[in-house]
Amino acid sequence: MAVTTSRVLRLTFTTAGGKTLAITIPNPREDLQQAEAVAAMDSIIASDLFLTSSGALTGIRDIRVIDTTTNDLFDPPQA
Repeated sequence: MAVTTSRVLRLTFTTAGGKTLAITIPNPREDLQQAEAVAAMDSIIASDLFLTSSGALTGIRDIRVIDTTTNDLFDPPQA
């Protein structure tokens, strides 16, 4: 049994078709600032690298740092 933690940065964009696209980045820096994340998202939008089924990325919807703790209560025996 083990307790594990993980941390991800989830960048959510709006698309031309009114839908959303989320990009998840593992292990973001502890000292990541909002301005840095916004600048990175603006750069991704401006570069027009991603084309989704609902069109190009058009704006910023959400920025979240998500911490997850998992408590594994059962480990199967190793054969």
